Amino acid sequence: MGAREQREHGSKTPALRPLPLLPLLPCSPCSHALNPRGERAPRLAKTKRRIPPWLHRPVYYAVRGMLATMLVGDMAANLRTARAVARLYASFEPARVRRAVDTIAVAFPGMPLDQRRAFALTAYEHLFMLAVEMAHTPRLLTPDTWPEHIQLAGLTPGARLLLSGRPCVMITGHCGNWELLGYTMALLGFPMHALYRPLDLKPLDAWVRQTRQKRGLSLLDKHGATDVMPGLMRRGELVAFIADQNAGDRGLFVPFFNRLASTYKSIGLVAMQFDAPVICGQARRLVPSHDGWHGQLAARGDPPARSTGGAPPAPPPIESSIVGGFETYDPTRPFQYRVDITDIIHPEDWQGRPDPLFYISARYRRAIESMVRAAPEQNLWLHRYWKSRPRFEHSGKPFPESLREKIRALPWTTADDLARIEDWSAKDAAEIARKAPKPPNVPLNVP
Repeated sequence: MGAREQREHGSKTPALRPLPLLPLLPCSPCSHALNPRGERAPRLAKTKRRIPPWLHRPVYYAVRGMLATMLVGDMAANLRTARAVARLYASFEPARVRRAVDTIAVAFPGMPLDQRRAFALTAYEHLFMLAVEMAHTPRLLTPDTWPEHIQLAGLTPGARLLLSGRPCVMITGHCGNWELLGYTMALLGFPMHALYRPLDLKPLDAWVRQTRQKRGLSLLDKHGATDVMPGLMRRGELVAFIADQNAGDRGLFVPFFNRLASTYKSIGLVAMQFDAPVICGQARRLVPSHDGWHGQLAARGDPPARSTGGAPPAPPPIESSIVGGFETYDPTRPFQYRVDITDIIHPEDWQGRPDPLFYISARYRRAIESMVRAAPEQNLWLHRYWKSRPRFEHSGKPFPESLREKIRALPWTTADDLARIEDWSAKDAAEIARKAPKPPNVPLNVP
């Protein structure tokens, strides 16, 4: 592959040399994604206006007061209230709801419109429910009480790696409760380091750090993380990332729901440099529509039943046996989660491949896709996964043969998958051309 092709779809694999580890993705819902250069990813909104320092303390107390109200009364009632408020809030954002409906159509092309709209609204419900659940988490999840709320499934292979003393990378997506995943792993005795962008409110930032670190979840400020992370990896500690956001025009484009999505290179580069397995995990809220008591769904007002709209079902976790926590799901009790290991990418899986970085990135994206298929009602469909496009689409060039061969070589990719990827690429290129500014009409000087 020539240098021009490498530039066009960002697939060049750098040599394995000492790599400055870069802040990549946050592990907090109030943080923003960072691109592989440590810069904030492009955002639609204008630069936000910062709160004056003299207001930090009053706003902090207001936020803490709001969180305290979530702890008053019955948690199940608070969750129902959160869902109702979420739907009211969504009614004021029709454009974003439509965008979420369009995003779901890409992931599940056979899903009816009414069901896509239902899942778009549950994305709002899920986000508001997370706020209530995270307010309760420090009180409900303790070394003695966590088995009442967490079901551990298929963690044995991952636990063996974490106990081996070798460096490991954990990734998840904005599906399920990504905060709870890190909190649970740290509570089980696997201290975790997660990069994040410090909150603008210094008192609130200090409180968030303190509550997380009490259970062993260390939040690493992206400023200065390049100096800290190499030592963590060399000591064999666990570093975690949220890896499903758009990585910008300079990301590595790999398939995600059979459409090229810009993906962060840093996860693969870190894994390659330190020979670190990539553990893909998820904390999924158990719901009656999928996990039991289907008949009570309508009466309880729970999110809609799962359906992939004719799309292939999610691949099963690498091991589904329950190894800890509660055994039987009780829909009458709120705040019950299942923690799964969806996939583990071992160094021997990518070693010897023509482009190891492409393989790692495509495989962990596939793992996140599996997480979404397992719980589409708990995914944040508001993200613009396919916003950035590869350079060959911008320039109107054909689909690169080298990229086609890399996708075809992925063990899980079928001929139909490849055809759909190319079809989406052609559509995206046509849309870019349609939106391109037209040259002005200059009248000819005809004598």
